[in-house]
Amino acid sequence: MEFTVALYVSASGQSPVREFLLELKASDAGDFAAVAAGLEKLRHRQYHREPLTKALNDGLFELRHVGKLNTRVLWFFMKGRRIIAVHGIRNKGRAIPARDLDTARARMRDWQERNEP
Repeated sequence: MEFTVALYVSASGQSPVREFLLELKASDAGDFAAVAAGLEKLRHRQYHREPLTKALNDGLFELRHVGKLNTRVLWFFMKGRRIIAVHGIRNKGRAIPARDLDTARARMRDWQERNEP
């Protein structure tokens, strides 16, 4: 059972997750490789659980990588076995800051409004 993984693109054509990943690749190639491998694993249902991913709330999930900093990519499911990555963060703590959750929720709503059949 394969899923497709896509990166959020705003109405103006920007892809903040792609930008996050490019910055991560430039600053920490090891963590980038682990996150890229994690995104590839999301194509397979058996990885849609801990320790790789964790359900948050409001339909959001996180792809998790623990390194020098905790790296997370927030994502959600869409119809047709699609996964949309909407936000990337790095932090030292375990909790995801409320502003980052708000950003992910807003992008999720935006994507759904523009892409629902």
